[in-house]
Amino acid sequence: MVELTHLADLSGWPKGMRLIVRKERPHPGAQLRITDRDGHRITAFVTNTRTGQLADLELRHRLRARCEDRIRAGKQTGLAGFPFKTFAQNQIWLAIVSLAAALTTWTQLLALTDHPARKWEPKRLRLRLFSIAARITRHARRTRLRLSATAPWSELIVTAMGRLTALPAPT
Repeated sequence: MVELTHLADLSGWPKGMRLIVRKERPHPGAQLRITDRDGHRITAFVTNTRTGQLADLELRHRLRARCEDRIRAGKQTGLAGFPFKTFAQNQIWLAIVSLAAALTTWTQLLALTDHPARKWEPKRLRLRLFSIAARITRHARRTRLRLSATAPWSELIVTAMGRLTALPAPT
């Protein structure tokens, strides 16, 4: 990681701003972008933080990217707009959307541990998992979820439900 402020014109930027550029190899299996050069990916960020090692600044920047991923997922879940007219109704809507996003994230972490679905965005989860036809049945004091036999992702749901039921009860 090298600080390359002498190669870019930062004269119009606020005082103390630094441009930090990094060249790295993409992780194995990553799809290369059109902007990648010679098998290396160039990333850059700007900061006005004066103290700290460059590696620490980059770590803070990368953690912010994870936060922005969660914001994007929240928008796909319902945070993109508030559907009601009053503040109180939209406040309830926000709480429901936050709960749905948290449940989705925890389900991905706990139930979809060794499957690519762990990293799926909410749109893909809705399309493939949440929209599978099912019926709740009750017989002999047992409640069962009967999934569509022809759904392509029903086996993944069965595996995920098995993992969730195998977790110890909270204390």
